[in-house]
Amino acid sequence: MNNPLKTALAAGEVQVGSWLNLCSPFAARFLARAGFKWLTVDIEHSPVNWETAAQMFGVIAEAGIVPLARVPSNSHENIKRCLDNGAFGIVVPMVNTAEEARAAVAATKYHPEGNRSVGGSLHCLNFGVPAPEYYAEASNEIFVAVQTEHIEAVENAEEICAVPGVDAIFVGPNDLLQSMGKTPGMESDDQEFIDAMNHLRETALKHGVAPGLHTLLPEQLRRRIDEGWTFLALGSDVALMLQGAKNSLREAGIGEGGESARY
Repeated sequence: MNNPLKTALAAGEVQVGSWLNLCSPFAARFLARAGFKWLTVDIEHSPVNWETAAQMFGVIAEAGIVPLARVPSNSHENIKRCLDNGAFGIVVPMVNTAEEARAAVAATKYHPEGNRSVGGSLHCLNFGVPAPEYYAEASNEIFVAVQTEHIEAVENAEEICAVPGVDAIFVGPNDLLQSMGKTPGMESDDQEFIDAMNHLRETALKHGVAPGLHTLLPEQLRRRIDEGWTFLALGSDVALMLQGAKNSLREAGIGEGGESARY
């Protein structure tokens, strides 16, 4: 049993994925063959239900890439349901303290390392292993990313990144800027924001934690990779669809084709 995302990031390799907001196993099936290393089913901000999320984890895993879940909140129940239904790892929103990071990690690990309860079957199916192997190895192979997306998390970055079992941090620029009392956005020239981003990235790298970030456009992705970020999302199923439609209409000389920046 092996989680290739966890292994690659631990080795310092760049891993680019995307976000799934359309609640569609069909969209997930296609994007899983587009060249991404991982895909995150967004259960926090989309209307996806648990049954559909489980189907999405399955089609992603069957394509040979890593299914992740952004849980609705940092709770044992949310994390357990995602993992028992086949996610290879979790992205936990609004983790602002080391205590919150420890709680997230504990929910991913079986006794004695954590407090995850034993159950489910789809997790074994997605990893392609029998149940005894899954229960023996899962505590070592489940991927944990905590979202440092608030100014409080920036202030506590040293303690958060030092928590054993945290594999990556992941910055949501919109929420980070909003927590600073600034206009949300995927990019900003604000020096306080730039300093916070640099601090998060360098603190993560110092602790052997992969620094992660959401980007919208290829140019942003390339620049962030050059800066040293390794766990990166490029857009989402919604954004990629709208950007493709907009670009096609522009090339045809028909018009702008609508806005996609908000996604």
